[in-house]
Amino acid sequence: MLQELSIRNFAIIDDLHITFSDGLTILSGETGAGKSIILNAVNLLLGSRASADLVRTGAESAELEALFDISPTSEVAKIMAEHGYNVEDGLLVRRIISRSDSNRVYINGRLATIHVLNSITENLASISGQHAHQGLLKEDQHLLILDQFGGLMPARQRVYDYYHEILPLLEKLKELHRVRDKQAEHLELLEFQKREITQAGISSGEDTALELERVRLKNAETLYQSVFESIEELYSASGSIVERLLEVKKNLEKAGQIDPQLKSKADSLAESAYHIEDLVDGLRSYLSSTQPDEKRLEAVEERLDTLNKLKRKYGGSLEAVISKRESIEEELAGIENIAEKIHEVETRLSQLHVKLTDWALTLSEKREQTATSLAKKVIDELSTLKMSPTEFQVFLQKAPADEKTDPYLAVENNIITEVGLDRATFMIAPNVGEALKPMASIASGGELSRVVLALKAILAQTELLETVVFDEVDAGIGGSVAEVVGRKLSELAKHHQVLCITHLPQIAKFADHHYTISKQVSKGRTRTAIKPLNKEDRYKEVARMLGGEEITQATLEHAKEMLKS
Repeated sequence: MLQELSIRNFAIIDDLHITFSDGLTILSGETGAGKSIILNAVNLLLGSRASADLVRTGAESAELEALFDISPTSEVAKIMAEHGYNVEDGLLVRRIISRSDSNRVYINGRLATIHVLNSITENLASISGQHAHQGLLKEDQHLLILDQFGGLMPARQRVYDYYHEILPLLEKLKELHRVRDKQAEHLELLEFQKREITQAGISSGEDTALELERVRLKNAETLYQSVFESIEELYSASGSIVERLLEVKKNLEKAGQIDPQLKSKADSLAESAYHIEDLVDGLRSYLSSTQPDEKRLEAVEERLDTLNKLKRKYGGSLEAVISKRESIEEELAGIENIAEKIHEVETRLSQLHVKLTDWALTLSEKREQTATSLAKKVIDELSTLKMSPTEFQVFLQKAPADEKTDPYLAVENNIITEVGLDRATFMIAPNVGEALKPMASIASGGELSRVVLALKAILAQTELLETVVFDEVDAGIGGSVAEVVGRKLSELAKHHQVLCITHLPQIAKFADHHYTISKQVSKGRTRTAIKPLNKEDRYKEVARMLGGEEITQATLEHAKEMLKS
């Protein structure tokens, strides 16, 4: 329940404080005095969008504050607790609307976000103003009202959640298909390149080794002759280097018998002779492998030609070719991963589709049942508001799927949206003999006002709302109908706190609490003031509502009579 409301520097209000109670509270006053501005302030405190244009001329910021009494067992208390707020002291909402800086929201003294504010106030109060009358003409609101009345919002939320879980997956699947199709064009080339490099069986440094071998094979005769002559010179020929070394060694050994210092020199020559013998063995081995081989030379040149082609094609070196093969393998593995990812996404989509369709079909079936019950209740309510006999019906229909409809968002050849399978249209025939027509076809503002009131009265029985606010509920009505509307508001106020702005005395007379709102000019500035009315003040205000600015004794007596009745 709304207990207190403070408004500072908001539109034409400079500083206003109102204390509210339970029951029916009437707000009345001349047109333009600021009654709707007060409701706009309440709307902002419930989380609606703010604009810097709302700040009073000459002020840097507007400040709005509301204190709500919260039942500890209510849904609002539960949501507050989830956000870490203590409900024992109620709910204190404060909004600061600045001309220059970002706007700020405080909940129970703590800085908060609009998202948190909306989640807390969603089931706190219902405001029915001009937007509600216009909203009633929109068919998407009809389905919402039906679901609220039938207690179907949890099922509707399930459909919404599954639907919005599917949407990004559908986008992901499209992207994966696009990537796969693009890669498919490239796949054949990648496989050919991988096969070409793999079949070549290259190894790092192979080309360098083959270049050396080719040089040796091309110069095999020259190498053979050089090595053969070297062996002869070193070892095999008469007077070879080894023989001469051995002769020198013998001479030094003889001299060493005279001077022992020469013995080590002779030993060194012996070692040199052994080294030459080892060198000759190596040269003989090299000589045996260095034979002219035209077939081998041809094979080497052919292999080098293959390697050089690969180098020119894939980066200039065998290392680059090997690296290219590795990158191709990674890309091919990526294409295989795309297929796996597509399968994973399709599997998840299939699972979600089953859940979405189950909830959508269940919700649709319950809506069919609820539509009949809601129609009967609306007819009953309208009869108490002097709209009898009125025919009312909730017409439900589904949108058929076509070739453009994604199969994951369809069931039984019907499209599923975030609210399910159905579209609802309120059909009404206010006069006997008329055919049922969509609500938007109603021309009478008085009839529309009463339909809004009837629906609000019905929904108030199903919603856990503490506060219901009405603005322009008296649009297009008067006389005995206004009195019926007033009585309906009074009945509603037995179960909810009801705030109502009205210009009609027939409605105002049912007030448990009555405030008058006036516009005053002081020091060249317009200000809005609000005043709680006592018994005598109420007589005068109702008389003003009956007869205008000039209050006669007759209108005053009439006002007293109305209030007594």
